[in-house]
Amino acid sequence: MAYFWYKAFHIIGVVVWFAGLFYLVRLYIYHVEANDRPEPARSILQEQYLLMEKRLYNIITTPGMMVTVAMAIGLLTVEPEVLHEPWMHVKLGVVFLLLGYHFYCGRLLKQLEAGTCPWGSQQLRVMNEIPTVFLLVAVMLVVFQRSLPTNGSVWVIAASVLLMGVGIQFYARKRRLDRERLAANPTPTPSQSA
Repeated sequence: MAYFWYKAFHIIGVVVWFAGLFYLVRLYIYHVEANDRPEPARSILQEQYLLMEKRLYNIITTPGMMVTVAMAIGLLTVEPEVLHEPWMHVKLGVVFLLLGYHFYCGRLLKQLEAGTCPWGSQQLRVMNEIPTVFLLVAVMLVVFQRSLPTNGSVWVIAASVLLMGVGIQFYARKRRLDRERLAANPTPTPSQSA
């Protein structure tokens, strides 16, 4: 019975952790893009984003990570033989990379607070896709374990996910260029042209 409790709370922890990771870097993007706004909007936005980032990281994302890891340890104590499986070694590798990503996000949060973040919004947009890749790999490993399919349909799904990510990047670039073009050539209002 303990196995099912651990598994249920492990899944809940994963959902909470990833919800936080998906939104956290998106807030970082908005925080960095606020640098392009005039004062006082810049300060107001950055102060609000920083508050939201801290709460998200400390109250949702980190506790979600802790529950995920604690329940995973519980699962491994109930079912230790799974540690001999190659798919589990790969999954644990993915989890360690994800933990590194989580703590790197915490480091970026401190840099954003200090105003020393070296990342631009485009780099953060790419970084924002990393948890999706980790989630995809981890779920595939857990679901298929020793029988991960490698037929054509898997490659079609992988290509679709990749194309979707590229499309999102192109759309974000188009929006940024449109904003820059609009800022460079503002359209006169009717009162200005009169």
